[in-house]
Amino acid sequence: MKLTKAQYDEIAQFLGHVQPTRQSLRKLKEKFPSQSQSTLLSIFSQEYQKQIKRTHAKHHTAEAIETYYQRYLNGVMKNAAAPVLLELANEVDFAPSLMARIVLERFLQEKEQAIPSKTLINSMLRDPSQIPDGVLANQVYQCTVNDCCYGPLVDCIKHAIGHEHEVLLREMLLEKNLSFIAEDQLRAKGYDKTPDFILEVPVAVEGHIIHWIESKASFGDESSHQAYLQDQFWSYWNRFGPGLVIYWYGFIEELDCHRERGILLKDCFPTDIVTLRHSMAQR
Repeated sequence: MKLTKAQYDEIAQFLGHVQPTRQSLRKLKEKFPSQSQSTLLSIFSQEYQKQIKRTHAKHHTAEAIETYYQRYLNGVMKNAAAPVLLELANEVDFAPSLMARIVLERFLQEKEQAIPSKTLINSMLRDPSQIPDGVLANQVYQCTVNDCCYGPLVDCIKHAIGHEHEVLLREMLLEKNLSFIAEDQLRAKGYDKTPDFILEVPVAVEGHIIHWIESKASFGDESSHQAYLQDQFWSYWNRFGPGLVIYWYGFIEELDCHRERGILLKDCFPTDIVTLRHSMAQR
């Protein structure tokens, strides 16, 4: 679903005044009933991540970490069954999974008298039963299952959704009898930055030649699209020629401004593909 910049700004402005909870997501759907739920969810997640990045540093000062850790200890001392970490994260407007990471790292540092590795922290966040303290393990678990934008569960869901849309795109290409080389095949040949699919025979979409297709299971907002252009799309264009990006959950329509230069945006698989075979048959 394509949105104008004004429509997107209205949604982003609304999200700036609510907490990033499932209740807020329900309010968002009620406020903008004409927009697709998947589009709203993607925007919800992206706007929250921007907010967390803006405030990340203040939650990681030595003073903030010590304050959070002492508040956690005092809270579980009073009631170990209460969602102390989750409530603390909500109170200071920080992602529950990231709050769990801060407190877990501080706990292990005190226990082991050394800074724990990221690998160990990530492993314990994925499987809290590894945490050598039952109360903290339960607190961490509560944070990860109640975090709708960060954490190992969200990462798994995002990865699965991304893979699902790549499979969907592959099936659509096969259905159209379009020959392609997939990303894993390209990587096996030694390419580093590659789109999801390179078409062995280029096609035309809305009058534009397409050599490659990239699948994005997200909404294309200005910041994410600019980052993708810089890190991926222009590299693909330099190496493989003009291509198509599918933002399955929509994009800001004003961002589709590089068609003449060779990058086309769509929010679904194109229905008006013109193949070389088709154009030759018309002659």
